[in-house]
Amino acid sequence: MNTPFTDVAAEHALFNTKSRQKIQQTEFMTSAPTFKLCPPDMGLEVAFAGRSNAGKSSAINALTNQRQLARSSKTPGRTQMINFFSIGNTDRRLVDLPGYGYAAVPLEMKKEWQVELEEYLVSRSSLAGLVLMTDIRHPLKFFDEQMLHWAKDGELPVHILLTKADKLKYGASKNALLNTRKRLKKLGLNCTIQLFSALRKKVWMSWLVSWVDGTTTSLIMTKSLRVI
Repeated sequence: MNTPFTDVAAEHALFNTKSRQKIQQTEFMTSAPTFKLCPPDMGLEVAFAGRSNAGKSSAINALTNQRQLARSSKTPGRTQMINFFSIGNTDRRLVDLPGYGYAAVPLEMKKEWQVELEEYLVSRSSLAGLVLMTDIRHPLKFFDEQMLHWAKDGELPVHILLTKADKLKYGASKNALLNTRKRLKKLGLNCTIQLFSALRKKVWMSWLVSWVDGTTTSLIMTKSLRVI
């Protein structure tokens, strides 16, 4: 069910302490310049995607409660690596995908990374879910929608963060949330969605923690049932 995170009491009710502690133990693992050079396709991972200025690094740092885990470049479009982070002593990972949509990046490089991102989303067996980050003031640009369609092709659950929600007043952010839901429905895409701001992470973080942990746990259960 798509639920906006506006109820602080509900946030505390959903807070999973063990999941939170586990995710806070996340460490940098490795970077891959191409899909073929990614780590072995084992375990489970949740990827973060978005435009170059969407705030992916800030969200990963807020999620793990670490200021310098995911480092954002001062120049949008500069980070062109697939960055992997291991979650504690487990086989689960967070993945920071290259930002897209920056106009100054050469066209050929854009095309190359479109191919790499599509292959990753559609072909990566260990990928359990995608967190798509989009600026609440300019939600769901063309390539955001392309990423969602690729995720659909890969049968991936998707959770959308409308980032920088603190930039809008409550009424405007609520309208942006409702309008984005309508857009997703029109596109035939079934995604969960929430407001998000790294500046107010204590208010919105537990939904993200629960989704990341629940998505990988759900996939483990599904695979177990298939074996049975």
